[in-house]
Amino acid sequence: MKLQLSIQFRTDEGEKFFGEGPCRLLSGIRQHGSLRSAAIAMGMSYTKAFHMLKHTEACCGFPLCRRTIGGDGGGGSSLTPEAEDLLTRYEAFRADCSQAAARLYRNRFPEVSPWFPLQPPPKEVPSCDPKS
Repeated sequence: MKLQLSIQFRTDEGEKFFGEGPCRLLSGIRQHGSLRSAAIAMGMSYTKAFHMLKHTEACCGFPLCRRTIGGDGGGGSSLTPEAEDLLTRYEAFRADCSQAAARLYRNRFPEVSPWFPLQPPPKEVPSCDPKS
């Protein structure tokens, strides 16, 4: 048995709008400079990635990407300062939750915990960044 924690942000109506998928998509846009390239890296269609981004933007109430159209260097996307802040805070929150959950898991299920008694829990939680 192992612990797997999932962090999702939902609207007041219970609709999911931010979690691992949007986090990976934004990290991919940051890395690749393009929504299309980020979608391809995730194995996702551009249309699905575009709708995910638009839905998240609508729920957050602010734009997550700046888009540039064509030209000599081609088009591309970059994250807005609000998106960078959202990613930073989400990843920190997820890391805090993972550490707390690992501690609680060891306390409540010591007989099956993969970290008990030989190893301490992991100190870091991977980021959403696809290159990690």
